[in-house]
Amino acid sequence: MAEHKRWIDEGFEEGVFLMTGSLSGNQGGLVIAHGTTREVLEERVARDPFVKEDVVRVEIAEFAPNRADGRLQFLVDRA
Repeated sequence: MAEHKRWIDEGFEEGVFLMTGSLSGNQGGLVIAHGTTREVLEERVARDPFVKEDVVRVEIAEFAPNRADGRLQFLVDRA
């Protein structure tokens, strides 16, 4: 778990991760990433210790925002 947390910390430190958290019903976790390509994100995800050890199954979904609360407008402006 410590290595996985370090992997998450790196994502935040490098400005790629905006938010992480647990899904309800013990269904796993979610990472919201921004400012990267799918290819680079896939490479980053492949380095997650949970992925390397087959603890989790990964699904990457791309999202193109077109409207947001003012606090998140930067996501729309950069999309």
